[in-house]
Amino acid sequence: MTDREKATRPEDLTRLFVERANAKDAEGIALLYEQDAVMAYPPGQQTVGREAIRKLWEQALPHMPAFEQEPPLPTLISGDLALTSTPPKDGSGARAQVVRRQSDGTWLRVLDQPEFVSPESA
Repeated sequence: MTDREKATRPEDLTRLFVERANAKDAEGIALLYEQDAVMAYPPGQQTVGREAIRKLWEQALPHMPAFEQEPPLPTLISGDLALTSTPPKDGSGARAQVVRRQSDGTWLRVLDQPEFVSPESA
């Protein structure tokens, strides 16, 4: 598949996302997601599937500023599922992802809510 670093812990996914986003590596970002993953982005919409996620980031990354690492909240793990989350540095809510352990022991995102928007502001 690729020689890119894989997430050996759920928390690695956020770090890898930021590194790849700053490198403008849309394919590398997409590889952090399961084939049929769902991302709630752009705001108010859903992007479904690794290929659609790759295409979205290919279009978005050239226009985005650098991403910063955000300290994670404690990860919740139950068997092969985990919930990861970070509070944005600007205090605008939270980011959350459901991730799943793969057969090789690495982790990929299944559901990604990169920002929570209140219904009033959507």
